[in-house]
Amino acid sequence: MSRRKRDDGYEHGYRKRRRVVSEQAEIEDRLESLIIRVGDKTSSSLESNLEGLASVLEADMNTYKSKILRILSECPIQMPEKCTIYSTLVGLLNAKNYNFGGEFVEQMVRNLKEALREGQWESARLIVRFISDMVNCHIVSASSLLQLYDSFIDAAMEQGVPQVRRDWYMYALLTALPWVGRELFEKKENDLERIMAAMEGYLRRRNTAHVAALRVWNCDTPHPQEEYLECIWAQVRKLRTDEWQERHIYRPYLAFDSILSEALQHNLPVILPPPHTASTQYPLPWVVFRMFDYTDCPEAGPLLPGTHSVERYLIEEHLHQIVTRHHNERKELATQLLAFPQRNKIPLEYMIVEVLFSELFNMPSPRYLEISYGCTLIELCKLQPSTMPQVLAQATELLYERIDTMNATCFDRFVSWFSYHLSNFQFRWSWDDWQNCLSLEKDHPKAKFVSEVFGKCLRLSYYKRVNEMVPECYSPLLPPKPEPYFKYQTEGGNGLPGATQVQALTELLRKKPTPEEVLELIQQLPNPLKDDDGDMEPSHNPLAIEVFVQTLLHLGSKSFTHTFAGLAKYHSVFKTICENEEAQICMLRQVYELWQNHPQFLGVVVDKMLKTQIVECCAVANWIFSRDMAPEFTRSYIWEILHLTIRKMNKHVVRLEKEVADARAKLRAAPSDSESSDDDPNREAGEKRRRTVSNKDTPKDGEEQPTEEMVERMEERLEAAQSDQKNLFLIVFQRFIMILSEHVVRCDTDGKDFNTFWYQWTVGRLQQVFMAHHEQVEKYSQTLETLLFTHDLDSNILDTFRQFQALRS
Repeated sequence: MSRRKRDDGYEHGYRKRRRVVSEQAEIEDRLESLIIRVGDKTSSSLESNLEGLASVLEADMNTYKSKILRILSECPIQMPEKCTIYSTLVGLLNAKNYNFGGEFVEQMVRNLKEALREGQWESARLIVRFISDMVNCHIVSASSLLQLYDSFIDAAMEQGVPQVRRDWYMYALLTALPWVGRELFEKKENDLERIMAAMEGYLRRRNTAHVAALRVWNCDTPHPQEEYLECIWAQVRKLRTDEWQERHIYRPYLAFDSILSEALQHNLPVILPPPHTASTQYPLPWVVFRMFDYTDCPEAGPLLPGTHSVERYLIEEHLHQIVTRHHNERKELATQLLAFPQRNKIPLEYMIVEVLFSELFNMPSPRYLEISYGCTLIELCKLQPSTMPQVLAQATELLYERIDTMNATCFDRFVSWFSYHLSNFQFRWSWDDWQNCLSLEKDHPKAKFVSEVFGKCLRLSYYKRVNEMVPECYSPLLPPKPEPYFKYQTEGGNGLPGATQVQALTELLRKKPTPEEVLELIQQLPNPLKDDDGDMEPSHNPLAIEVFVQTLLHLGSKSFTHTFAGLAKYHSVFKTICENEEAQICMLRQVYELWQNHPQFLGVVVDKMLKTQIVECCAVANWIFSRDMAPEFTRSYIWEILHLTIRKMNKHVVRLEKEVADARAKLRAAPSDSESSDDDPNREAGEKRRRTVSNKDTPKDGEEQPTEEMVERMEERLEAAQSDQKNLFLIVFQRFIMILSEHVVRCDTDGKDFNTFWYQWTVGRLQQVFMAHHEQVEKYSQTLETLLFTHDLDSNILDTFRQFQALRS
């Protein structure tokens, strides 16, 4: 045979194999598309589509079984709104092929065990719900499902583990019962009642101290703020009184009852929840947000389901799942929310707005970026201009009316959202309706809200525009013109100490001198702290700091770029004159004095100084709590600066922790000297071990291999950073305790009520620090309890700490 013929034969065989592979991939893609799209709107009925798809999958079962198993087991988790559709499909396949049904049940059990082991709690909950729904389709026996429930009940009753773990197992059962409750009621009523009794006993005994820290409002008027387990328990009890009949879940398997009832059922194996470990993170509890009831909705429209009706839970959960799937694309999210099935049976706009605000106000933090909810609400107003803007305006009015009892964290989010929303609608609002806030104290929540909104709007617009957008009567609440206050250019500024040196330094800086030349000039300034008779040298020169900081920042006040350039060029001067914390606090006072009328610029400058290590985090914290900042203490921008300071410290510690962990992994993966020796008898085994090391642990080309000494130095840096982090939290909480305790004592002495607006704001900010940084603060909880939050502390202050402790207890 000639070489040409051999080559032709090879090419023909290669093309044939490639065509076969391509055809197989095409069929697999088609099957995946058919499974994923089942239940979508088509001209055919869902029942006929399910029958046809079941026949197609049955025909391809032998060839593509593993592919079909994988897709069918993932779909109910990725698209939980189609739970009953997929359970019906699997039920039809089980009726045709009992072995496949058994393999599918085994697959779901493996997925559940893996989800529980890996801490994928939402996936595990949805798997439990899907397995429960498979009982309705005669795939799984009711008795074996009850065994699964019993194992979850046992996990919820376990002692010596965090309550958040036990709460999750209880929540997983409660949220599955609406799907299978009726079936269990008809076939296993006594067992169902036994499980309900166990749940009731657990809920009666559990600790609910954490609820106060998670509430959006601190009162239950007009709508109760219920903890999530208490709420779903009330809804399930209401469902039980209705004999487990709900009116929301679409159940396509009812149309195939004659087929499914003939199928053989499978028993679930014994599923034991994995034991608790110290590193396991469980979902935090939350409070169910309520803003509307049926009286807020139009009388001519559909009724809003009651707070304790299970339909309310099912609809809200479905809306939350839509947010989860489409949160990265605001237009698609808005479209899917408005395309909600059965939208004609509920006041959809009201429920969408309530769900989005519940996400925005979720404590301790929203699931997604705050601005994403604002973007979605804007898109909803564009898509539904006839109703959505009116519902959103009504919601805003309700929130404003209840703002007196809103917690500080949600207050800040409300301010940010409302100002952003106004900026997208030309700042139009019925300001005349809120004029009552003008007669209130400046620290009253309503007056504070309007003032903070104006300040945020200024960041999103410009001073003249903000002044024009509101009636003139609001002028007391409007922010001042955002410009630097350079006292040396004000009337009488020439007579201030250091005025001559300011002029000289200004002329020098315009010539772009070196840092050494600037330092030489300011070091000539007299030190007002120096005592002629004293032998000790003062820790810093406040006049030198004042002259240098104010002059440099004033010259750079044209833009952030000018300011950053000055900070970078004269970084060494800052480090020289501000060597200690007292000097850094003095410098921050001068920054504030210059930018007191421009909070945004002030925050950016402080952030830049932290990044460049001109100031330390502890100095910023002490400056915020100093008497100089007392007039600004209740303003939101102060707490923005404190939180960015804490976050910067937390990120620094997290980065060092990762570096140490990576270095340790590389060190373990590195070959020892004996393994690299040519005459080592175990050299081949060492080579084999090195080949099994994952790529991420293997140093890249040109990357230095860490040594034990290097890792030890990195660990020392980490320990120092963790010590700084703990010290920062101790300073913050100690200063909170000091000012709150002083306030309470002063009020008791004067015979006044301590529960003033200032006190409420300060306690709210203390709670905000606990909640915003709960993961980091938790590491030092024992230290805080021992040193600061002792039993002799005022109970009003101590309650905030106890609520934080209960969050993960």
